[in-house]
Amino acid sequence: MAKNKLAKFAAMATYSNVIQPALFRKPKDFDGPLPESYPLAEKFLLKGNWRKDYFHNDNEIVIELGCGKGEYTVELAKRFPNKNFIGVDIKGSRMYTGATLAIEAGMSNVAFLRTRIEVISHFFAENEVDEIWITFPDPQMKKRTKRMTSTGFLAQYAKFLKEGGVINLKTDSNFMYTYTKELVKANSLDVIMDTDDLHNNPVKDDEVNKWLTEITTYYEKQWIARGKSIKYISFRLDKKPLQEPEVEIELDDYRSFGREKRSALNLSK
Repeated sequence: MAKNKLAKFAAMATYSNVIQPALFRKPKDFDGPLPESYPLAEKFLLKGNWRKDYFHNDNEIVIELGCGKGEYTVELAKRFPNKNFIGVDIKGSRMYTGATLAIEAGMSNVAFLRTRIEVISHFFAENEVDEIWITFPDPQMKKRTKRMTSTGFLAQYAKFLKEGGVINLKTDSNFMYTYTKELVKANSLDVIMDTDDLHNNPVKDDEVNKWLTEITTYYEKQWIARGKSIKYISFRLDKKPLQEPEVEIELDDYRSFGREKRSALNLSK
């Protein structure tokens, strides 16, 4: 393991805004979210107590799943100081960036949870979360059960999301966007906002569109630099059984850049 990664892990072990439950291996060859009955390595004491024991307020809780470097979580927390934000990811070396920014800024409304998304329902109690962000996930075109907006994952989110809680998806993938939109349609879920080109065909609400386009992730900047349109859809999730859409969706015809190609892009804007 590279020395800089070891240094980041050592630093995060001292960060008050990083929660790292005991990590565990998921069952071999298991795809998608794990059942509630699957045992964790330890009891998670913050479940149901995030507001009281961590944030010490009664504000809404918003989580970002697959937060990566955590910059989106931090920027949202800056923009909405009266809400609590939790970035979730398994990659600790990436999460270090956002956690450090939040520490340096003295932010009390942001936290980071290092765990697998497959077991996310183990860490939040019923109705504890108000809103979820899913930013630039792997579209998993070959494995539906791994898609973060599949019925399996949405059922997991419904366990801790309040009734009518909001799901936000931001993606470069036309496949992921179309799949999610068709799933929403098939289940008659309430669409709040929807655009297939956020930066050129913005949502109708000017105030919302302003911060939606101003707050960008590392990967969003990468896709914009490559000339790819950014898709965005938000909808309310009901606590009811969901069905998968029965449609054929065209696959994306491009892949993510490797490290060398990413470094050649201007991502500073």
